Amino acid sequence: MLLSPRLATSLAFALAISSSGRTNARDVPQNVQDFYYSLRKKGSSCSKQLATGFYATDNGPNTFSYCGDHLDDFDVIYIQGTNRALADMDIDCDGVQGGPGDDGRCSYGRSPDLQDVTAFQDVVAGYNAGIKDLNPYIHPYVVFGNSGNKTGWKTFDPTAYGVEPLSVIGVVCGNQLIYGIWGDTNGDDGDKPMVGEAAISLATACEGDSMTGDNGYSNTDILYLAFTGKDAVPGAKGANWSATDYATFEKSIEPLGNKLTERIGVSLTNASVNLAVVLATVALGSIWVAL
Repeated sequence: MLLSPRLATSLAFALAISSSGRTNARDVPQNVQDFYYSLRKKGSSCSKQLATGFYATDNGPNTFSYCGDHLDDFDVIYIQGTNRALADMDIDCDGVQGGPGDDGRCSYGRSPDLQDVTAFQDVVAGYNAGIKDLNPYIHPYVVFGNSGNKTGWKTFDPTAYGVEPLSVIGVVCGNQLIYGIWGDTNGDDGDKPMVGEAAISLATACEGDSMTGDNGYSNTDILYLAFTGKDAVPGAKGANWSATDYATFEKSIEPLGNKLTERIGVSLTNASVNLAVVLATVALGSIWVAL
């Protein structure tokens, strides 16, 4: 039996999830894995740069871009550099301080630019979920987008391309797929416009407890997948915003994350190829019957 492209992708995703014995880390499903390696093998930056000129590290090149190569077919935006590079993961400690899960790895001493507010605090508070802002130890948020008023400063506004605040973001790191949310943006308080940053909860899930406010992950092999559209937003009722630990919150956005990740690898081109295979199979069957 031949399956539709979207159904085949859904089944592959379900198998990948069920084969993983980890509670809050899942194997990367085949469709996402194929997409990941296609970007890593490409060897050059994306062809549809929505914004470019960003840095992954202070001493590295400003060759990183917000890529829209698959904005039209997969409805995703991601960060990509050159020479097989994707993004790294610096640590963001912004948001609620001294709350549940706070083990001191995000102290002001370790994170001098720490702020007790995230970019979408007003949206979070508007959910009336019992929290005033995101907690970096509980909510695995991704820092996505760049703002600033400095002369020549590179900026990028994801909302201009349909990415909604507090929408789900898929993160491929350490051979696993983790779901986060878009929870903060990069400002111009540093020396250079940077990309590749996430809450300490997400960084810990990716790389372990060695992650701190001043010690992130420097390899540029992490894929951040931002999904466009209002259907990518869990909203007030679609996530456990008042969770008191990372595992509970991440699990609450898993169903939506699974649905969104099915977009990857499903396009009109793939559907056309599958249709051609179906028609060819039917034709061969007819010839066999006739013989």
